[in-house]
Amino acid sequence: TVTAADAGLYLALTGSRNPGHCAGPVARAMGHPSSPVDDLLVFHVAFGKTVHDVSFNAVANLGYADLRFLEPVYAGDTIACESEVIGLKQNSSGRTGIVYVRSHAFNQHGREVLTWARWVMVGKRDPAAPAPATAVPELPAEVPASRIAVPAFLRPAGLTARATGGTRLWDDYAPGESIDHPGGITVEEADHMLATRLYQNTARVHFDAFAARSTDFGRRLVYGGHVISLARALQHDGLENAFAIAAFHGGSHANPVFAGDTLYARSVVTGREGVRSRGDVGLLRVRLLALKNALPAEVPTPAPGRKHPAVVLDLDLTLLLPRRA
Repeated sequence: TVTAADAGLYLALTGSRNPGHCAGPVARAMGHPSSPVDDLLVFHVAFGKTVHDVSFNAVANLGYADLRFLEPVYAGDTIACESEVIGLKQNSSGRTGIVYVRSHAFNQHGREVLTWARWVMVGKRDPAAPAPATAVPELPAEVPASRIAVPAFLRPAGLTARATGGTRLWDDYAPGESIDHPGGITVEEADHMLATRLYQNTARVHFDAFAARSTDFGRRLVYGGHVISLARALQHDGLENAFAIAAFHGGSHANPVFAGDTLYARSVVTGREGVRSRGDVGLLRVRLLALKNALPAEVPTPAPGRKHPAVVLDLDLTLLLPRRA
């Protein structure tokens, strides 16, 4: 069960300033009965439920596809999750393999609130044993606008510049625009450890410093979802009126993050689309890059599918913004 205390702690751990999630009057002006739980906190709670039996022994979580937020979650709602293994592929080393999973999260009424696919690297019990048959699932390259959920009750005009600190709406962004968000966040050991406990994400690679000494990295990894949350919080300056995440089209954790690393964020606008039968809200497709230990001005945007050593997250997502009347 997600509580108001969980939501408050999430704000403290990430620095998120989305007023719809932390200001009751703003949320009610937008049509919500109360402040909805931050989209990413919902994701982390649901993700945490999949860790024990999918990625407890993972080497690393690698990427996502076809992630859709289907219904708001409020304090007091209870989230349950189920997963299906949809693919397997042994790595060339023979010591690890990739597991592909489709997960669904439901509230206490049995309504689906979130669905996503992900792939995770897991160690092989016996490198000499025959590998399972390779089965790589075909995952959609994007979430079409027709499959994006926008609540019928939503009143985006209730979000004002006074509440967000920004005047730019959906109409004011153009494909190709690049925004280097001005803030930075240093990841502290205590922060990411407390965050994974909040999400009940018990993966050894995040929790067990003793065991992590024998891994290739030699120390604990910061949970990639926490990196997403920090990048999303940094994204507020420049996308102040992006009040919700609608979907992840795809994404990858391109490089590891460790305690002591400092993160920065860049958003590249890649598309803009309206919502059928609504003229008050628009879909803004953005490539969100999280950079570590390098100022954005020093890091070129890598071509899609390419890597840069300073880029730790490359996430293709769609945001909801109010449109001008």
